[in-house]
Amino acid sequence: MTVSSSLPAAVGSVASYAFWGPDGRALADFYAAALGWRVAEEFPGEDGTPTAFLVTDGSTRFVFYTARNFTAPSWPEEELPFHLDLAFDDVPAAEERLLGLGATKPAHQPGGEYWTVLLDPSGQPFCISGGWSADS
Repeated sequence: MTVSSSLPAAVGSVASYAFWGPDGRALADFYAAALGWRVAEEFPGEDGTPTAFLVTDGSTRFVFYTARNFTAPSWPEEELPFHLDLAFDDVPAAEERLLGLGATKPAHQPGGEYWTVLLDPSGQPFCISGGWSADS
C-alpha cells in the first residue's frame, strides 16, 4: 500500500527516551552509573519538587520520571511494550556491577547465550549483551 501526500516529508529525530518508575531520581542514578553517564539536569513537577531527571553521555538522553502510581510489569507473564538493550564489552563483569548497583536477575532467561535479562531497581526488565554485529 502506497500512501501519497502533498505535504512535505517530515524529518525528525529522537530528542530523548522517557521512562517512568516509583523514584525517577533513583532510576536516573542507576542508569547513569550503569552506563558511565551523568545526571545532567532535574525538572520540577507541579509542586516544585524535582520529578524528572535527565541522564546523558552528551549525545543520547534518557529522562526518568517519578510516577506516583507506577507498577512494574509482571514480566514474563505480560508482554513488554518497550525495554532497553545495553551493550558491554565484558558482559559478565557488567552483570556483576549492575547487580551491585541494585539490579536483580530473574530466573526466566529467554536469551540463551545471546543476552541476559536483568530487572532495574523499579522492577522493569532490560537486557545486557555484547552488542549486535554490523550484519544484524
